[in-house]
Amino acid sequence: MRLTKLAEAVDGRVILGESEVDREILSLSIDSRKKAEGSLFICLVGENADGHNHVAEAVQNGAVAIVCERPVSTNVPQIVVDNARKSMGVIAAAFYGFAAQKMQIIGITGTNGKTTTAHMLAEILRTAGKKVGIIGTLGVSFGRKKLPPTLTTPDPIELHAIFAEMLLCGTEYVVMEVSAHALSYYKTEGIEFAAAIFTNFTQDHLDFFADMDTYKQAKLRLFQQNTLQVAVLNGDDCVGRELGSICEKHRIKSVFYGLNTPVDAFAIVTDESLRGTECMLNVNDELCRVSLSMTGRHNVYNALAAAVCAMELGISTQSIEEGLRSLDGVDGRLQRVTAFNGAEIYVDFAHTPDGLQNSLRALKTHCLGRLVCLFGCGGNRDKSKRSIMGETAAKGADFSVLTSDNPRYEDPLDIITEIEKGYRRFSPRYVIVPDRKRALDYALDLLKKGDVLLVAGKGGEYYQEIMGIKYPFNDHDSIIELLAQKGKMPLS
Repeated sequence: MRLTKLAEAVDGRVILGESEVDREILSLSIDSRKKAEGSLFICLVGENADGHNHVAEAVQNGAVAIVCERPVSTNVPQIVVDNARKSMGVIAAAFYGFAAQKMQIIGITGTNGKTTTAHMLAEILRTAGKKVGIIGTLGVSFGRKKLPPTLTTPDPIELHAIFAEMLLCGTEYVVMEVSAHALSYYKTEGIEFAAAIFTNFTQDHLDFFADMDTYKQAKLRLFQQNTLQVAVLNGDDCVGRELGSICEKHRIKSVFYGLNTPVDAFAIVTDESLRGTECMLNVNDELCRVSLSMTGRHNVYNALAAAVCAMELGISTQSIEEGLRSLDGVDGRLQRVTAFNGAEIYVDFAHTPDGLQNSLRALKTHCLGRLVCLFGCGGNRDKSKRSIMGETAAKGADFSVLTSDNPRYEDPLDIITEIEKGYRRFSPRYVIVPDRKRALDYALDLLKKGDVLLVAGKGGEYYQEIMGIKYPFNDHDSIIELLAQKGKMPLS
């Protein structure tokens, strides 16, 4: 694409260099160290580095033009913009032919439930005969292609390249998780959302955001886009109700769902067990009889959000019912692993106090014996939630195994000590086993008939990050392996 076209997309001011201005741009780059012939180098300002200081290196590695927030000394053309991060999304959208605008994009944000809601909605759309792509914590999938997970919301250059590939494969709808970090870094600039879903708002990411209000303001950005057509909001959440007022100011249609307050869409749970939930959804007086393979009231919220959004997109109640019925769980999201010694074993991504509480509560309701919880907290992340996680487990479980999660650059025992501070205030029933695989082995040996084991924190992750290295590790696979080593093959 010609440089002038990209400059027009962001209303950028082009400064002439010694080279011709209207160059053909072959790629986009934000890493000055990488070879990228014919590239447009975007100068991003981060906490530890400033792209403006690396323009010479970028040019040496093939950049023929740059995007910057202030003029720099170079002989290649410059597009000067007010905010390079904000402009990057728009430039990427233009470079890849505005592929996102040719599909229906649905964004999902909230502290918990994004992944499950995304997969529920995608399955409904597929059942309705639509070609669907998913972008989120579990990776990217469309058609027969699956890409491993990197970030919940990829960086704009990668993201719009994915959109372009999806479009080539005939994708009609893209369901994507939108993290607060992504919104803070303007990753969704250049995307016109057909619909946006808000799941809930609870404590998380305070290692990155200064406080809860800053975290909330990042979430709100998704609903402050004038191109947004409809917002699907949790009416039982105070931030969801606040979003309704924001959408009204921006003349965006809002539809509320919930279980406890007067809303546009609600559910009546008729039966639930460890194996699933039966409920009747009422969406604007249209009824859907739904069978979920997942337990827990929080998954009823997720199903409501997906159903409401689908209906707003013109999908029939029949497709909603069939789609939710056909979804056989989501990897690492309160996922049943197996039965062992008469006990049930579940793996869940719950890594926030609210998420852990929801999962413990869902399992406790149907636990005939003891509810055992195995969990840890991530290193170099929000430290303030560690003792709260301990308190949550102490109140919700009968016994816990405190262990390592992704310690990153912290000592696992230091992390566990902070969890323990909250736990022991409410219960003495716990043990510390720092090595996660040994902790799993210990927890399995505890199980008796009627017990339930919840392995929380990592969900569907296939690694454990220690001192900057990601070692292969998956809770589900490790449990199966340990049971095989014991000579006791798990029962279905």
